[in-house]
Amino acid sequence: MTNDSSKVLAAHLRKWIAGAAPGARLPSTRELVAEHRVSPVTVQKALSALAIQGLIDSRPGVGTFVRAARTVRPPDYGWQSAALASPSSPLLPAPAALRMAPNDVIAFHSGYPDRGLLPERLVRGALARAARGDAAVSRAAAAGLPELQSWFAHELGAATPAGITPPTAGEVIITPGSQSGLSSIFRALVGRGRPILMESPTYWGAIRAAFQAGVVIVPVPSGPQGPDPEGLARAFRETGARVFYAQPNYANPTGAQWSAQRGEQVLEVVRNHGAFLIEDDWAHDFGITTTPVPLAAGEDSGHVIYLRSLTKSVSPALRVAAVIARGPARERILTDRGAESMYVSGITQAAALDVVTQPAWQAHLRGLRHQLHSRRDLLATSLRKHAPQIHVAHLPTGGLNLWGRLPDGTDSDRYTRDCEKGGVIIASGADWFPAEPAGPYLRLNFAGPNPAAFEEGARILGQILEGSTH
Repeated sequence: MTNDSSKVLAAHLRKWIAGAAPGARLPSTRELVAEHRVSPVTVQKALSALAIQGLIDSRPGVGTFVRAARTVRPPDYGWQSAALASPSSPLLPAPAALRMAPNDVIAFHSGYPDRGLLPERLVRGALARAARGDAAVSRAAAAGLPELQSWFAHELGAATPAGITPPTAGEVIITPGSQSGLSSIFRALVGRGRPILMESPTYWGAIRAAFQAGVVIVPVPSGPQGPDPEGLARAFRETGARVFYAQPNYANPTGAQWSAQRGEQVLEVVRNHGAFLIEDDWAHDFGITTTPVPLAAGEDSGHVIYLRSLTKSVSPALRVAAVIARGPARERILTDRGAESMYVSGITQAAALDVVTQPAWQAHLRGLRHQLHSRRDLLATSLRKHAPQIHVAHLPTGGLNLWGRLPDGTDSDRYTRDCEKGGVIIASGADWFPAEPAGPYLRLNFAGPNPAAFEEGARILGQILEGSTH
């Protein structure tokens, strides 16, 4: 027989089994060897393949038999509906930004930078060194690796002006990613059933974390310059909220960056209401034409809870972030973290610290700035040329995304599906609104894979949009 003799024999036996009764005994190995002129090894390979397919049962010392058909009773989990009762938070579908895309499509949907924009060599070397060190067999402290705490404190302290007390390492809490940090902050500082103010649109992960924590989201409209201070003050007065979540630098999804004046106005409103500002500095390492200055650097009275992540800029495999909080708020957040996860993997922390303290890290960030600049401009130019119906009102000075307004009346969900059929995956803007969307929007990631395909992707976006309006 040929080199595929076991497959040929398996095919022959499948035909035999199809005509045999359940429980019928197959010919013995010796009989099959003689009849088909194959080796015992070939017979065993064929029988193993049939067993994996569930067609036969082998009984040592007895023989091999056609498996009897079994009536499978569908499992009944109905009892769980009564045991679980109604969910305490909405059961939301997975957002488009977390979808894994095949290689044969043009992907504008992801919230992460392409692998080519990551410091891969530094990450691999750091992980290898961390695995050989004490972190591989030691339990980390609840608040984090002291050296990593110091690094985060120093990073924020470097932007602190004269007259302001810089943060200390003891005010830093290391978390397994910013999402985990947000969840703890919302539980510890807001509490179930209490209101929280959020920019609208805003990061979908913050919306989900708030829903899961059972807090009540109060949207505050925010544009390219940030929220209107008077509108923010009115929201504080009317709701009694004591927490405001915002992204002053390179907001996701809009790319907005507050001016220094707007930041001071917002801080003044927060102070006047005895409230907290949760500053999500997720894109600190993604400046393009500006350098971000965190609001927390200029505030030392404990009103700002600062959150910075390394997950997107170092590696999505190293989920490391830091919360910097002062006073009793820090202790409440740390207590929640202890109940949630006890501590963050020491290897993960050691590897992240290794990367960001290498001299090559700063060189990588300088190169990243140039790459993001060229990708942003390429996508924006391609949209103006091939999809002018998509209105991008603000060219971001940093971050990873363009925020585009679709023509009024566009069914964004249908448009998203049609684009995917055309080979382009996008993210509908609805995911970024904590309440009803203010219109049909989409978020386009210019840090995704294959920038050479950006122009073709924009052409498809415009073509499908043109067809949907006729």
